[in-house]
Amino acid sequence: MLSQIVVVGASAAGLTAAEALRREGYAGELTIVGEEARSPYDRPPLSKQILRGVWDEERIVLRSDDLLADLDATWILGTAAVALDPLARKLTLADGRILGYDGLVIATGATPRRLPFGHDLAGVHLLRTLDDTLALRDGLRAARSVAIVGAGFLGAEVAAVARELALSVTMIDPLPAPMIRQFGPEMGGLLTQLHESQGVDVRCGAGVTALAGEDDRVAGVELSDGSTVGADLVLVAVGATPATEWLVGSGLVVGDGIECDQYCFAAPGVVAAGDVASWEHPGIGRRRLEHRMNATEQATAAAKNLLGQGIAFEPVPYFWTDQYDVKIQVYGRSGEDLDFRIVAGDPVEGRFAAVYGDGDRVVGALAWNLPRQARLLRQHVVEGTDWSSATS
Repeated sequence: MLSQIVVVGASAAGLTAAEALRREGYAGELTIVGEEARSPYDRPPLSKQILRGVWDEERIVLRSDDLLADLDATWILGTAAVALDPLARKLTLADGRILGYDGLVIATGATPRRLPFGHDLAGVHLLRTLDDTLALRDGLRAARSVAIVGAGFLGAEVAAVARELALSVTMIDPLPAPMIRQFGPEMGGLLTQLHESQGVDVRCGAGVTALAGEDDRVAGVELSDGSTVGADLVLVAVGATPATEWLVGSGLVVGDGIECDQYCFAAPGVVAAGDVASWEHPGIGRRRLEHRMNATEQATAAAKNLLGQGIAFEPVPYFWTDQYDVKIQVYGRSGEDLDFRIVAGDPVEGRFAAVYGDGDRVVGALAWNLPRQARLLRQHVVEGTDWSSATS
């Protein structure tokens, strides 16, 4: 019987795990450790509503003070975990405190990747936390030209916001089209058209070799094709890495994230959830998902399994992105290694739905401004519908 559980990570996954523990009847000691000195808040609006300035900070707080108090937890915020001894079941914090546990939830998320140069220049930004967003928002208000290095989720969403602010925007990526890794070449082409129609200079197929500076402030981006893009603000959005550095020497298996089994266990008494966790999905193999919905679903499953329920975590992944007046929703798998077929609507009309296939079955569904159709096509993913019948 567990009596002392520690949750490392106080964002969506960590908070959800704590709530699930209490909901499932855990009545012992509960400690929640968070590196940021803030109550848990939602991250998806950071690159959209908060960055645009149409929401205030209070709107993204996940729970009121009263609800947080109802958890009857000890909160240690503003202090990171720095080491773990899973054999002794002890966690070391940056302030020197050592916490014992008999159950541990790791939900430390991910950290933005950096370029190997240029981050010492004023005007160069990363985006992960609320503080990052507020700094970027202030920078955009003072900027005239923006270069975004990386055309994935974050880069594309920030490009849309910057254009809505009437800034000159260049989006740069070494891959052939925006979000091609996430959506595949057909969607990459449509996203190129979308951004170019809104005035973004899309520079795909070229890498970044240097950031140019003047008087210690960024002035431009030098590309591998020999060209230079002028910019007085640069966002580096080249992906994120699981926050696992503090686990070096712990004995836990760390690859692309903490490697867990299908029940979210990384070691006896240790589960992981959210962006930091790589787990064995019973249906599609090892996966690590940096999606908001997965943080909630996996944290719930991890908490239940820590309490002994033994339920394999095998969700139908779901994610979305908002760019300009377009909402793209995806259920299941998507990407450049899969077949892609539009089955409803028409891109010319700005509304369509499509399925992704792997061999002879449907493995994913996508909707571009057709949310109801996305939910209907989800059933094809759940059932693994035959590709030919789904696309006929």
